Amino acid sequence: MESDVPMESTERVTVRLSSDKLAVLRTLIDSGEYQNLSDILREAVDEFVALRFAPDNISKILVEIPKKRATELESLVKEGDAVSMDDAVRNAVTEYIRSKMRPEDRD
Repeated sequence: MESDVPMESTERVTVRLSSDKLAVLRTLIDSGEYQNLSDILREAVDEFVALRFAPDNISKILVEIPKKRATELESLVKEGDAVSMDDAVRNAVTEYIRSKMRPEDRD
């Protein structure tokens, strides 16, 4: 995985992590999912910033769902019912809310 951030626009920071957390992160490198620890930490920071500093008209939340449901959502994406996992979750939440609202309160 290559970083798309030019080196001249970056700064070095030092982060202290517990041995346990570092060991878990190293498994991602060993599995080939990431090239190095910097790539993992950059992605984590990018996701944190995107979650905390969403546009005013968006509320981002982190949702934990059972693996079985995640697999079902992945199937919906593969079948073309959604363009991404995020889209599948948005659609599911929208439909759930619509089913619980009174008809006169629906958009």
